[in-house]
Amino acid sequence: MSLSVPLRELINEDGQIQRCEVHVFDVETGVDTVVYSTKDVLLEAPNWHRYGHLILNGNGTLWALRPELSESIEPIEITGVPNLNNDHVLSPDHQNIYVSANDDWHIYKAPSRGGQAVKITTDVADQLHFLHGVSFDETELAYVQLRLDAEDVFNSGRIHVLNLTTGEDRVLVNGDGPEDGSEYSIDDQWIYFSTENFSREPGHAQIGRARRDGSEFEQLTFDDRVNWFPHQSLDGQFWVYLSYPTGTIGHPADLPVELKLVRNGDWQNAETLVQLFGGQGTINVNSWSPNGNKFAYVAYPIS
Repeated sequence: MSLSVPLRELINEDGQIQRCEVHVFDVETGVDTVVYSTKDVLLEAPNWHRYGHLILNGNGTLWALRPELSESIEPIEITGVPNLNNDHVLSPDHQNIYVSANDDWHIYKAPSRGGQAVKITTDVADQLHFLHGVSFDETELAYVQLRLDAEDVFNSGRIHVLNLTTGEDRVLVNGDGPEDGSEYSIDDQWIYFSTENFSREPGHAQIGRARRDGSEFEQLTFDDRVNWFPHQSLDGQFWVYLSYPTGTIGHPADLPVELKLVRNGDWQNAETLVQLFGGQGTINVNSWSPNGNKFAYVAYPIS
């Protein structure tokens, strides 16, 4: 069995033309700025490089965008890898970027400025790999594994941890899932992720965390909304995550969603910062600025 997922375009299921807006939100001032807008390419999932530019994916490749000089985007040429999806994460020193391929479903490593990619994951029957997290000591990847032989492929996701030195691959927690959106805390002690392990009803994903060895698995959000993609600022003060309407299955595109902010680990009092039309592609990966006071996201309003 094979799996093919077409690249997204700026037109929704109702045939409506959309606009792609890249935003930067300043959590200190509350100012939300559109730094780039286009109808030509559907950009997703910004990373914020320490040199000041954003890295986004679109049309199967990566693009660089400078928020302060946002008249145009520049392609980042990576060779030796198929079309890319929106699961890409910078290495701790930002010299490299780990990417996920949309055709062979493997994880690759390449220079963040562009260049030759090297495949990290190995061929195992019926396994698909979707990158989400790199440990700050760069010894592990936390990724989502889907099973092609599962009855429901896209609900078979489990967080796996891949040791980059030994090649050991293990499941993080033993649950019914599905699970997605794994990310290491900046102290490298925890892996945060979205999961439906805390409910028997589908469409109720909440944010949880576990130690890197899978112990102390606990729930962090407890509301009726569907919560995805937790990302910690590099100064450790904030988390931002994507919140869908109640009952949403998975993390689809083109819905009214919210971006919520957690201050100093107070998950029970998350603030709604932004309400927007988006979802998939809005904030799939960590997009905090190096100084931790801003983050980038993408909205997809109807044009």
